[in-house]
Amino acid sequence: MILIVDDDLAVRTSLSLLLQGVGNEVITSDNALQAFEVFKTQKPELVILDLNFSIDTSGKEGMSLLKKIRSIDVAVPIILITGWASIELAVQGMKLGANDFINKPWSNDYVLQSVETLLQLKGKKDSSKNRKELDKKYNFKQIIGEDAGLLSILETIGRVSGTNASVLITGESGTGKELIAEGIHENSTRSSKPFIKVNLGGISSSLFESEMFGHVRGAFTDARFDRVGRFEMANKGTIFLDEIGDLEASSQVKLLRVLQDRTYEVLGSSRTKTVDTRVVCATNKNLNEMVASSLFREDLLYRINLITIHLPSLRERATDIPLLVNFFIKNMKEIYGRPDLSVSAAAMRWLQQLPLPGNIRQLKNLVERTVLISHNNELEIDDFKSQLNLSPQKNDKVKLPGVGTMTLEQMESEMVKQAMNYHKNRITKAAASLGITRNALYRRLEKYQIPFNETED
Repeated sequence: MILIVDDDLAVRTSLSLLLQGVGNEVITSDNALQAFEVFKTQKPELVILDLNFSIDTSGKEGMSLLKKIRSIDVAVPIILITGWASIELAVQGMKLGANDFINKPWSNDYVLQSVETLLQLKGKKDSSKNRKELDKKYNFKQIIGEDAGLLSILETIGRVSGTNASVLITGESGTGKELIAEGIHENSTRSSKPFIKVNLGGISSSLFESEMFGHVRGAFTDARFDRVGRFEMANKGTIFLDEIGDLEASSQVKLLRVLQDRTYEVLGSSRTKTVDTRVVCATNKNLNEMVASSLFREDLLYRINLITIHLPSLRERATDIPLLVNFFIKNMKEIYGRPDLSVSAAAMRWLQQLPLPGNIRQLKNLVERTVLISHNNELEIDDFKSQLNLSPQKNDKVKLPGVGTMTLEQMESEMVKQAMNYHKNRITKAAASLGITRNALYRRLEKYQIPFNETED
């Protein structure tokens, strides 16, 4: 049963018909006092609560009721109803324990989605305790590890994947946030639809609308063709917003709008489009600290973190290092045609002792670089040591050009040229030495217009 609390008869009627139409039992109340009595006696599974009653727009009655409900039930899902003019009230309500907030005028699809998600999250329990049981239920084949902390995370994402809950993934760089996002998508009902990745740290505020919402021909100088935005590409699927902590303030407002209303306008067009996409975000920054420093919008944070997953660093799950190394080696046997590759027991123990500030990404880079350089089929400590000393994280004696003598793009272009020359235009080896993928190297070769004749790897 769902309890709707609102002084407006039209709101109560509209929401009741909407929720009853999909099989929910609904009870309504038009004031806070009556609503609390109903809550205590009827024990609803979910509450939809307006913050403002009668002429008063301070939200005091709604906040007071929210506190009372939370004082006797910390688990019941609560959705707040608010307007853009009172968005700060919604944020206060989230701090007091509300689970979500809905804007007036609302989207029926979003209301149903939010209600379904919160009811599923409340009702589902997962008793899986080991990796084999999890793998029987979910598709996590690209996520390697058996650490207890990681298994708890996999249980959580398996449980929330079937919902449309927004998920925020936090953790240091290189911990596998993108793989977790893909795991959420692959185990969801949207798995057959697009999974669109967006690195928000690489999009300037001037290009944000065009990239995310698209543009029509003639919308601005150089807009020679219509462009489909990332949200439209992700319609019915999942959009992964990586590095959301790097998003500029002006772009945060625009992103919040589409997450709130599930609507947007293509740049240069006045026609409003609706989008149905699941949003998964990731960052290596502390968004709560950024909110405190006024660098990140608090209302946006509450919109994206219905579920928060924090990934441990690799040093916190060092027992998974052998599993990861063997996984990398297995792939490299095929990629580089070296079926006899292996890692000695001593080298494996040595790898487990490394701090690896770059986490899984640094470990993979170290293993791949060692495989490329070493002629030994069984890799020993010395093989890895020689390549670890070349790692950017470990080399404190790197000589950089003086400030003002070279731009970052010039430095990157020069490094790409050096890598290509050193490896005689072997793309795979050059990419590995730079710590990037083949496709990423191709993009940089095109970007900097570096001529090359690719040779066989």
